[in-house]
Amino acid sequence: MSTLTEKSIRTLELPRVLQLLSEQAVSAEAKERALRLRPETESYEVERLLDETDAARTMIGLHGSPSFSGVKPVGEALDRADRGGALNTRELLSIADLLTAARRTREYFHEDAGEKTALDGLFYALRGNRFLEEKIKRCITDEDTIADAASTALADIRRHMRQAQAKSRQILQRIIASPSYGKILQEAIITQRDGRFVVPVKAEHKGDLPGLVHDISSSGATIFVEPMGVVQANNEYIELEAKEQKEIDRILAELSAEAAAHRRDIQGDYDVLVQLDLIFARGQLSYRMDAARPALRRDGVTHLRRARHPLLDAKSAVPIDLRLGEEFDTLVITGPNTGGKTVSLKTLGLLTLMTQCGLHIPVADQSCVAVYDRVLADIGDEQSIEQSLSTFSAHMTNIVSILQEADSRSLILFDELGAGTDPVEGAALAVAVIQHVRALGARVAATTHYAELKTFAMTTAGVENASCEFYVETLSPTYRLLIGIPGKSNAFAISRRLGLPESLIADAQSRMSGESVRFEDILTQLEEKRQALEKRELEADRLYRAREEDARRAREFREQMERAKDNARSRGEAEAKRVLRDARSTADRVFAELDALRKAQEAAARAETTNEARAALRRELNEAEDAITHYDERQAPIPKPSRPIQAGDLVEIPGVKQAAEVVSVGKDGTLQLKAGALKMKARSGEVRLIEDDERAARKKQVTVSRGPGRPIAAAAPRELDIRGLETLEAESVVENFLSTAVMGHLETVTIIHGKGTGALRKAVHELLRRSRAVKSFRLGVYGEGESGVTVVTLK
Repeated sequence: MSTLTEKSIRTLELPRVLQLLSEQAVSAEAKERALRLRPETESYEVERLLDETDAARTMIGLHGSPSFSGVKPVGEALDRADRGGALNTRELLSIADLLTAARRTREYFHEDAGEKTALDGLFYALRGNRFLEEKIKRCITDEDTIADAASTALADIRRHMRQAQAKSRQILQRIIASPSYGKILQEAIITQRDGRFVVPVKAEHKGDLPGLVHDISSSGATIFVEPMGVVQANNEYIELEAKEQKEIDRILAELSAEAAAHRRDIQGDYDVLVQLDLIFARGQLSYRMDAARPALRRDGVTHLRRARHPLLDAKSAVPIDLRLGEEFDTLVITGPNTGGKTVSLKTLGLLTLMTQCGLHIPVADQSCVAVYDRVLADIGDEQSIEQSLSTFSAHMTNIVSILQEADSRSLILFDELGAGTDPVEGAALAVAVIQHVRALGARVAATTHYAELKTFAMTTAGVENASCEFYVETLSPTYRLLIGIPGKSNAFAISRRLGLPESLIADAQSRMSGESVRFEDILTQLEEKRQALEKRELEADRLYRAREEDARRAREFREQMERAKDNARSRGEAEAKRVLRDARSTADRVFAELDALRKAQEAAARAETTNEARAALRRELNEAEDAITHYDERQAPIPKPSRPIQAGDLVEIPGVKQAAEVVSVGKDGTLQLKAGALKMKARSGEVRLIEDDERAARKKQVTVSRGPGRPIAAAAPRELDIRGLETLEAESVVENFLSTAVMGHLETVTIIHGKGTGALRKAVHELLRRSRAVKSFRLGVYGEGESGVTVVTLK
């Protein structure tokens, strides 16, 4: 990189930005690399750097930045260990801290399970060595301490050292606690001299305590004596100290050898961590500046949207829109002093350099930056008394150097081009310089006060005017860059506002050439028209925004009405569906109840038929049993009927005691009889006619079967026993029983269902809940049958 390029980098204040970048880094090496950073000139390298900054910024937003606090240079220590040297505790702890940082950074990477990034390769390159890391930290607790756990031998040596020390202190403690030695001791304390335990003895009694003298006080009144009884224990302690140091040296040598065995991986981790530290510093700086990544252009086109100078206060800096290289390759910026011309020039150059360093820049989205081989700037007053250079000479020296290096891959920035000499000659030189570098294919941005350059920009294809807006009324610049409009110096207007006499201003204006006056008048008219157009544009924008707002509100109202209509239709459809669903549900429930009722009726009918058949069969069996048992009764004479037997009469077969109905009477007097399910034939002399009065009495009786062969006559009975019956059979019997009880005006009845499995009791209770005749019911209490009976209260 040439001296002129380095000078231009300093002029555009890139080192100040790199200092901000350095402050975001953690490790010393990353800070130094940040300060040494220089722009890349190849597009693919710039793309790579920007990809890395993008990835770092995204990771910082998701997980924060990884910790690089333990990243310290260990190359020299590893080289010495590789040559067989033993490292000290500080160097070994630095290696352990580096390995910890590598492990934690790798773990940080695994937390981000998103898409692949430009940093994946660096994270995967981290090796780490957890075994060596933990071993060093287990052996070395801090820079001054080797842990007992470092080795078994060290632990044993230190145990013996503590024993020897305790032995010495015990002897000394007995001495200072002994009354016989109290008068010879200066103080009853134990202290150390030259690493050995001693007691302070009065000088006049130095012979009263046998031992070795190690020191004498400055006054000579006290001597420090190591009693002979302690000498052996202290000697043992000194020997153990030597063994301890030898074991410590062995442990450090062993750890150093292990570190040397992995020196390539450890040094590689250090380089990768420093590189990551610098990349994440770029991401942190992007957040701090509220910066964004610009698109890269390889055709020399730069378009900065709402760009801010990164070294200005973001709250007060006025964003500018600046473009170069598309419709025009040269931009001539004019306007009054302190209007922002130089800041605009520096913003263009500095943001270009930052982009080529891989940094995000403070611009809005859809900004783009061209990549140049060199950015050359002649900005500022560089006059030098020592070198006998005037302002013009200093500028011209820089311009000569710029012309020697400029080419089609250059961005050239001129501040006050041609200033410091005769205005006519300076303007002519400025035009010639611009045309020369344009011919070389370079992109150019220049600031000037010369009207000739304004005219040149207005009349030359590929050259565009720009100006920094200035309010004469308030004597203050707005710092807005207006491309396409030449600026005015506003010298007369500013002087008038500052109080310069009008006569002087008029005299100055009369001394201007007619063309200059007309040109300034044209610029004034253009500025007035621009301001008027800008006001109309602002008003049009306001009206357009108001119309858009009204249209938006109308759309929202229409959408709300459509949603309300859709909601009403949906609610109507939902209500209709609900009504239809309820109707269907009701119909299904009614049909289900009808089916259940029909099934219950069929079941009841079947149960009644079955009960009747069972009862008839049991009666027949009883009658047969009685016939067998009372055979003699069948021999008794049959009384003659009071009238002839005819169809429909009831007759009884003697010995059977079973009434049978006469179905028909044959011509020969044979009777066709029916007794329940049984049909038979008999002669009129073999049966007894049941007379009318007996028949009427039998109709008043109600017969209920409670078990095989045990008929019960119940005219409104108070108790019903249904044990042994099936559930359906029991339900039918209970219903008849309840009907009879209601007709008999009974208030309380008892149903005996037994305990058993509880199925019969459950069926009876369900029937009682449905029955309209039942007021309440309960299980029996002690003495009534408890849970084997249910007591029913009728309405």
